[in-house]
Order: sequence, then C-alpha cells, then structure tokens
Amino acid sequence: MTRHTADDDERGESNGTGAADRTTSDVDGNGPAERPATDGGVESATGGSDSMELDPDAYDPVDVFPGGDLDLREGADSCYKCTSCDTSCPVAEVDDEFPGPKFQGPEQWRLKRKDDHDIDESIMSCSNCMRCDDACPSSVPLSQMHNEARGQFVEEQMEKLSVEYVRNRILANYRTSARLASMFPKTASFAMNFGPVRWAMEKTMGIPKERDFPEFATETFREWWKARGGAQVQNPDKRVAYFHGCYSNYNTPEVGKAMVRVYEHFGYEVMVPPQGCSGTPMFANGMLKDARRHAETNVENLVEAIGEGADVIASCTSCSMSLRQEYPELFDIHGIEDLSEHTFEALEYLRIHEDLDGELAGSSLADEQSFAYHAPCHARNQGLDRQAVETFRDVDGVNMEDVGDSCSGISGTYGWKEEKYEKSMAIGEEMFEHMEAAEGDVGMTECPTCAMQMEHGTGYEIKHPLQLLEETVVA
Repeated sequence: MTRHTADDDERGESNGTGAADRTTSDVDGNGPAERPATDGGVESATGGSDSMELDPDAYDPVDVFPGGDLDLREGADSCYKCTSCDTSCPVAEVDDEFPGPKFQGPEQWRLKRKDDHDIDESIMSCSNCMRCDDACPSSVPLSQMHNEARGQFVEEQMEKLSVEYVRNRILANYRTSARLASMFPKTASFAMNFGPVRWAMEKTMGIPKERDFPEFATETFREWWKARGGAQVQNPDKRVAYFHGCYSNYNTPEVGKAMVRVYEHFGYEVMVPPQGCSGTPMFANGMLKDARRHAETNVENLVEAIGEGADVIASCTSCSMSLRQEYPELFDIHGIEDLSEHTFEALEYLRIHEDLDGELAGSSLADEQSFAYHAPCHARNQGLDRQAVETFRDVDGVNMEDVGDSCSGISGTYGWKEEKYEKSMAIGEEMFEHMEAAEGDVGMTECPTCAMQMEHGTGYEIKHPLQLLEETVVA
C-alpha cells in the first residue's frame, strides 16, 4: 500500500504528491512505502539539435509542472486511457454531461497545473463512490485527484454566498446538525419530515422533498455508553478503540450497542475515545479545511488509544475508508500513518482475529430470517464486499443473498441534493430490482447512507451485519 501525504490546508489548495497504490483489505502488517515522483526533463547539453556527443553531466533538469508537496505526476503518468474507470462510474452511466473519472483525475490534474486553468465545475458531480480506484488496472490515484480538485474548486471558484455552497456546507457538516437535533430528538424528527418544512427546504436549499430524514435517537450511543459505565470488560491484551462515527451515535445507536456487546463477548476491552466526523461527507463536498479540523481531533485521540495497545475499528465502511486511505492521502498530520495501519472495519477485524466460523458453527436463529445484502462501494474498495455473505452463509436459520455489485446511488450526500436526486435513484434502480427479487424482505449493509437508499427505494427494514452477529453469538 503506497500513499503520499501533504498539508493542503496551509497552502489553501491541494497541490502535491500522492499515492499510486490503493487501500486493500489484506492486512499484512507492512507499513506504507514512499515512491518518488518522476518530474522533469533535460535540455541539450550542447545547445544544438544535431549534436552527436552529449555530456550527461551538463544536463539541467526542467520542471514541467510547478513543484509542491503533493505532486501527482507519477500517478497521472500511469494512466494509459483504458477507460476502465469511466465504464465503472455510476454517475457517468446516468449523467451524459459528466465527463467521467479519467477527465476528473489525470487529465484535469495536468490541466490544473497550469496557473491559468480553472477546475472544471463538473468535479462537483463526482459522488466520491471511489469505484474508479477499484477499477483502475494501473493504480492511478483517481479519488485522491478528485478530492484535491474538488477542494481547490470550492476554495477558489465557488461563490461562498451561493445556495449551493451553503447547502453543501450544511450537508457536509452533518455532525453539527445532528448534535443540535439530538437535544430535542422527537421534535427534530417530526419537524424535519413535516410536509411544508420539506417543501420549503427544497425551494430554499435544494434538498429534495422526496427524501425522508432519518429519525434521531432519544439516547445517543455516547449517552448510552456513559450511562452503562463504559467498558464492562477490562483486558489490556485485547483492546479496540471504537470509531462510531456520526450516524451510529445520533441515529442508529443500536449498531454501536451491538458492536460493543459482540466485542465484549469475544473478550475485548472497548474504548470510546473523543472523536469528530470521519470527514467523508466533507471530502465529497470539497470542504477540506473542515475535514482537516476533524482529522486533527481524530488522529490525536485515536493514536493515543493505539499507544495504549488498541486497534481502531469502525462500524461504517466509509469511516474506515476515510481513516485508512483518505487521511494519509490528503493530510500531513503526525501519527496519521499509524492510524491508517491500525484501522479496520468491525466485522473484518473479527474475521481476522477470531474464529468466527467456529463460533457460528453451532448457532442458529429461533426464527428463520432472509436478508438481501448490498456491499457498499467503500466496502468494495477495501476488499470487504463478500464478508457478510461469507460470515453468515452456514448459520442455521439465516439466508443471506447478495443483491449484486451495483451502486446504491445515494453515495453519502450526493443523493441529498435536489439536482442529483433523480440520477441517484436511476443509479440505484438495479439494486432495488435485485432486492425485490431476493427471497428476503429485510436489507443488510454496513453503510448508513446506503441503508437510507435501500429503505427509500424498497421500503424494507435495513440491518447492519453487527446486529445479526449479536443475535447469533450473544443472545
């Protein structure tokens, strides 16, 4: 796994060196390696084009592009225009005006090295699903290029008083809105889904009235954690630091509770450090300064837990992707590589360190249940797309059916924008059809926004694999 990092916040733009290789799920313990960029050229040592003898010592390097810490020349040069990224892009499939990942990545990177060239505004139509990373046979750092270009566009070209900017800033900082709503959860849940309010939000902010806002929990996960007295298992030899993220804290604390109970069942001491947002919605909206602010908090507190012998686990695959890949690609923060190396998705970690097959071999559910499982795009990018199906396939009373490799379409905040709503639903159509054709009428996924889309498109109840694991090994 190769990554290059830099501090893009101090420069006000992203301009520097990046990763050529992507994150995978083969957790082999090897640390990241640096690959030098290949930038520059040579002048004739004699000054003539017909020279027969050249003195290599007289060659002077020529910087073709402006220098900087985040020089993605090597990754851009690896692109040989096979268009695998374009054909895998769910947005390009439904949006004829979207130029696709190849343009948004290496082609735009070359263009934006010229001082007189602006970032194309179509970069804001990229949903940040990162499927292009997984599709590229040359390990071009496509999503890193997209994130940097999007950040530069928002910072330098987007009107800060525009409705689009204000709307995107609110969506990107969901944690702030959720924290306020959780003070009066029942009132907030009612108000956010009240018809006239939804109509007004679409007209004034461009948030589609068709979307149902998720309900806010009457007791957040962190409130529950504090009320129970924290960890119930003390084990300095088996410790994990839980990165619950925003959604499991404010909207679905049952996922966090299931995670805690399952891990304690296996003898782990669970730590819940102070934390901010993972930054995923901020990356998708080009709010890199906001993302860095949260990243600094997360790196500081999670690295402290790592120093106490813990590995970091996340129940959301977008959160684990952010900590593992996007942080070290975009930020130069002390300890960030340690956090990347010690971060895992929750079910993935148990499959690595525990005998889940043996634990589940004699288990069964009292009532048979059938699930339509969807692997999130960010799970696929980490090589985790089959983990839930493989984990539960031999459990008596469980029928787990994979509904295919299509994107759900919501991609975080993408599907929460009025101008993107119809495209979001068109992307998700294949998944909806496969879910409805599956035997079960309960959906399953590790991503909270994919769960929103699955429920929105089918009406099915959606569960997290950790909730099913709790039913099988803890109950």
